[in-house]
Amino acid sequence: MNKLLAHPFIVLISTLLISYSNVSGATGLASAAPLNGNNLNLIFVVSSDLVNHSPGDIQLDTANLTSQGLQRSLLLATYLQQQVLGMKNVTRIYALTPMTHLQTKDQYPDMSSLGNIQQFALLNQNILPVSATQNFTANSFPINVAYAPGSVPTGIIPAVPYPTSYCPNCAGLDFNNTGGNNDALVSGIINQNTSGFYVFSAPWQTIKGLLTYINSHYGYQLNLPSDYLGPNSIFAISRSPSGNTSFVTYNSNLNPLSTYPVLPSPVPSRSCPNTQQVFVNATTTGLSGVTKPTNININQTVYIVRHAEAHPDPNSAFEDGNYVGAGQWRALSLPNALRNKITPDKVFSSDPALWFSTGAIDVAYVRPSLTLLPYAIANNLPYSLVSSIDIGINPTDTTIAKATSDFFFTGGKLSNQTILVAWESGHIRPIINALLASYAGNPIPQLPTDKTSTLPAGGWPSTDYDTIWTIKLDAQGNLTVDNALCEGIDSSRLPKRAPQF
Repeated sequence: MNKLLAHPFIVLISTLLISYSNVSGATGLASAAPLNGNNLNLIFVVSSDLVNHSPGDIQLDTANLTSQGLQRSLLLATYLQQQVLGMKNVTRIYALTPMTHLQTKDQYPDMSSLGNIQQFALLNQNILPVSATQNFTANSFPINVAYAPGSVPTGIIPAVPYPTSYCPNCAGLDFNNTGGNNDALVSGIINQNTSGFYVFSAPWQTIKGLLTYINSHYGYQLNLPSDYLGPNSIFAISRSPSGNTSFVTYNSNLNPLSTYPVLPSPVPSRSCPNTQQVFVNATTTGLSGVTKPTNININQTVYIVRHAEAHPDPNSAFEDGNYVGAGQWRALSLPNALRNKITPDKVFSSDPALWFSTGAIDVAYVRPSLTLLPYAIANNLPYSLVSSIDIGINPTDTTIAKATSDFFFTGGKLSNQTILVAWESGHIRPIINALLASYAGNPIPQLPTDKTSTLPAGGWPSTDYDTIWTIKLDAQGNLTVDNALCEGIDSSRLPKRAPQF
């Protein structure tokens, strides 16, 4: 043996240096270099679920992230961008489809995987056309999380916005890999062999299945972890243009606080001016000749908000299904903005796996669900998704409006509850109108929803992200509707870049 290498310290250093090399089966170090952008890089981020998580990262009763878990995701995004991607832009992002992994006795969806990767999505930039001659670059990136064929769980009926509920180009990961959908997804990426960074966010069971399949199917003979290594581990399979393949393990060594995240600077606030939507305060109480629907809920309060800031163009030309950097400021500040204004028992939004086509790309509509996720985390509220109502088509479609109104306001399942709902803005007024129309005899006048020179279809101003609609049903089913409340966040003064942690 070489006498120099006989020294224990030198042997240790030599072993560490040898352990990270660009050959099949190599294992990376905690301080591994950023991945090579000329390679095909598959990057696996492990999200928390009830089975595999770090203590304090997940709420056992709601299966949602805790404030500590949210803190970790914000810090992990910076580490992933800087230390793994080397500040290069991501190529594609895939997350677990939440309704494929129902948890707890109440069968709550797995929102952890989506929440775990959102901050990272907003640290990247997306360039999309605003017009035939102009592009717009935003701190935003689409997250593929739509249903794949056969991945819809029993009892879940997704809306059908186009010929099928399944998105050919924006599908996410299925917790159980139903029909080999996850295998087909990664095989398609590997076989296409286009360089870049492909990021996957899912629980350990799903990530382990993906790694095992890739290793076996392609004969890579990589030295893979057999057990859960914790939420700070990031795994990567990197294949060079010449075909050499390596397995790299990164350890972010994060130690997040257990308190709710503090934004880098205060969010600009304002009072509720009611200037973008005309003030409404209407009630059926005291009106003569009013016939209430026979199955109307009782003792219910519903607050409806719009999703956070999206494309900057009123014609929705810039659209990737996600919100932009300013929206992250709003979403993360909602727990503070809504404090002492509302006290909901539950949070609802549209299913982020619902999708639509912009004409240029297919996108999963994650924006509404991610808007309220921080609020649910801060207040440890159950998070429910509505999968059976399409919000990607004409907002003035009366059939969709009635179905949504019936879901939230009839049947008794949400009686005696106070809920907070994030929804597509163009559909909110039509939903309220459908509820108003269900009171026969002496109805409250309908809210304007016609498209005008300044308003899009549905009647919700494109620049209004602040208004809150409040719908109350009393013990007799009498209805009161108003838009007196607002979030109190000044959209015009929000930074365009997502907050940095």
